[in-house]
Amino acid sequence: MPEGPSIIIAKEEIRQLTGLTVATVNVNAVAIDTEALYSMPFMSVRSWGKHLLLKFNKTTLRVHFLMFGSYTINHPKPGRIAKLSITFTDGQSLYFYACAIRTIKGSLTSVYDWSADVMNKHWDHVKAIGKLKQQKESLICDALLDQEIFSGVGNIIKNEVLFRTRVHPLNKVGNIPPRRLRAIVDDARVYSFLFLKWKRAYVLKKHWEAHTKKKCPRDGHPIRKLYAGVRKRRSFFCDECQEMFDGT
Repeated sequence: MPEGPSIIIAKEEIRQLTGLTVATVNVNAVAIDTEALYSMPFMSVRSWGKHLLLKFNKTTLRVHFLMFGSYTINHPKPGRIAKLSITFTDGQSLYFYACAIRTIKGSLTSVYDWSADVMNKHWDHVKAIGKLKQQKESLICDALLDQEIFSGVGNIIKNEVLFRTRVHPLNKVGNIPPRRLRAIVDDARVYSFLFLKWKRAYVLKKHWEAHTKKKCPRDGHPIRKLYAGVRKRRSFFCDECQEMFDGT
């Protein structure tokens, strides 16, 4: 599943099409009002966490890439049927595959809390800490994937942040000392921007310290893989250097 930094890259690449006018729209198994898009200008592209937001006059299309979604510009994928394809009057085109797409009417501000997006300029770490403290019984590996708290954080960022802050993923939020909880919140944002920098340079995987690894780079102990928490997402961690806390 693409994480927030990957959506930022998609936004930047698709931005070249803004200002163009829609000529045709084709959908496959997507329930959107295509009539509302015809002859409309493509006004802007924004993001909120893992959501890509394409604004056409009074209509915005929300694209969620799910686990295997993708997009192409001007070149459709051979042998693939796009969920959504848009052709503009200048001949350029935009294709989305294996995505969830729906329409948003009206102001995006009424739908999205921009302060929850770890890569947004309005990100509010104090609010994030407050929301975390309301989930004392949740495992931190689940809480970090809560998009209402950490919009844009996915499994890679989760695993790397917990490794960097030396916190075991099976800790309950309420047992983690305040200082360490603040470190997790702050590093969720810091690491997201590192992720973006490394992905742009095509070196992201070279910087992974825990995610998909076999041995801890700090102490040489085995890295464990566990489908942890209520979300059952893969956690990669070191039992030796990532601490468990008892809440005392």
